[in-house]
Amino acid sequence: MKPLEDILIIDLSQFLSAPSATLRLADLGARVIKVERPETGDICRQLYVSNTILNGESSVFRAINRNKESFQADLKNDIDKQRVLKLIEQADVLVHNFRPGVIDRLGLDYDIIKKINPGIVYGEISGYGSEGPWASKPGQDLLLQSLSGLTWLSGNEGNGPTPIGLAIADILSGAHLVQGILAALLKRSKTGEGSKVSVSMLESILDFQFESITTFYHDGGQPTIRPKSNSAHAYLGAPYGVYQTADGYLALAMGSIPFLGELLGNGKLVEFQEVASWYDRRDEIKDLLATTLLQENTEHWLSILEPADIWCASVMNWEELFELEGFKVLDMIQNVRMGDGFEYETTRCPIRIDGDILKSPLGSPALGEHTQSIINELIPE
Repeated sequence: MKPLEDILIIDLSQFLSAPSATLRLADLGARVIKVERPETGDICRQLYVSNTILNGESSVFRAINRNKESFQADLKNDIDKQRVLKLIEQADVLVHNFRPGVIDRLGLDYDIIKKINPGIVYGEISGYGSEGPWASKPGQDLLLQSLSGLTWLSGNEGNGPTPIGLAIADILSGAHLVQGILAALLKRSKTGEGSKVSVSMLESILDFQFESITTFYHDGGQPTIRPKSNSAHAYLGAPYGVYQTADGYLALAMGSIPFLGELLGNGKLVEFQEVASWYDRRDEIKDLLATTLLQENTEHWLSILEPADIWCASVMNWEELFELEGFKVLDMIQNVRMGDGFEYETTRCPIRIDGDILKSPLGSPALGEHTQSIINELIPE
């Protein structure tokens, strides 16, 4: 039995942030009914990150909305809205990510919902919170990365801001919403009281930078200076970074520079005995490392560094990774099937419970696929 079985979630969200939260809750056993507008459904059905189409719709939608049911309803239509309200009356959790003000105009804000279901856990994600001058801004991932300071932590100094090539603000805020919802469900089990759980993408992406922001406030507010080359972290000293070898790339994490000098046969590196120099002379050290590591292939260096307990790794792409036993043993890829029989491969839930892997064979739903069966079961006329 999965831990959230018998938990009913009504999901009014779309795009990536909140749907990633309901995906994880579904993986943990919750029943997720995804309410979608007629004809178009979740906008993410047509939001493409590439030209890959899976069974007529976006691969992003297929990945993030598996293991859910689709209920078609126009929230501006009174009959449809009343049906959704009947579902909400029976639900344990309601999730949405409308912009501030929209949910109020729909008459589905927390103050109204808790009157019809006092024990409900009401989860919401916004871009920038419900107050302040940015509240109405669009909560789009790249925009959040850009104004949060995150883009100045990656890449080399002098190359301009470097965003992370994933929807990281969306996925982090979804994970934080899951944490809040689970905490609120635990509270309800003890007190019987529901809660409103609010997360913003901006707060999530700022929390993601807690180490660097804390450093900023305690180093006199010095500007963030990234390494001039081989960058992997704006604040960490040498050797931290990615270096080219004769046939690929090698990642080096923390380690003693003099010891590395001995292992790599570079006497100049041995001279950096003071830890402070690994920060103050970071660029000089990285240049020496880069020149040395370029002389041999990756496996040669790994054969020297790994036995010496130096934290290092080959830099792989997916094609290389997926062929290795270290990946295969994780069993991270699952095959799921849609209601029409279409099958596709995607990742599974990364959480294990009592050693058990959490998988579900159910793919993403067709728009409105479960509307009538849900009406028959939960809102009989």
